[in-house]
Amino acid sequence: MEAFLISTGIVALAEIGDKTQLLAFILAAKFRKPVPIIVGILVATLVNHGCAGALGTWVTTLLSPGTLRWVLGVSFIGMAIWTLIPDKFEEEDAKLARFGVFGTTLVAFFLAEMGDKTQIATIALAAQYQNLGMVVAGTTVGMLLANVPAVILGDRIAHRMPVQLVHRVAAAIFAVLGVATLFGAGERLGF
Repeated sequence: MEAFLISTGIVALAEIGDKTQLLAFILAAKFRKPVPIIVGILVATLVNHGCAGALGTWVTTLLSPGTLRWVLGVSFIGMAIWTLIPDKFEEEDAKLARFGVFGTTLVAFFLAEMGDKTQIATIALAAQYQNLGMVVAGTTVGMLLANVPAVILGDRIAHRMPVQLVHRVAAAIFAVLGVATLFGAGERLGF
């Protein structure tokens, strides 16, 4: 359950102001059809984070527990720093309208998540917790917690969200996870 809760919280916070959340705002404004957008986000996230989580789980078979602890600790600290850097959204990410609302959302979200901090976090969390299902479920719920309100409420919430504060909290959580991992907090899990 810890893997699910930590994964949900980290991704929900990291996603605030992220390029995929900005993409959700743009798709909602462009199409004004929340259900296919939300389903597209769900499917894209499940596939993307499922692959990322599988990669994270696989990496644990390649590295010794000591090396893995250092890689994960440094990765979480790197994620903390990366979370403080604002994302930029490229309009090209939303120009796929020929696929319909669901298809456009699915393709745009999947591509926007490639190499994104929430995808990298999913890899690290899957490696940390060794529980692919709970991590992917958690990161997917976190993605939906951040993006469904963006789709439904759009501009009404965009300007009221304290994005910098949320990014600082997410960065602090990543940093604490990184330091705790470096100091052996994951030893009970085998690394």
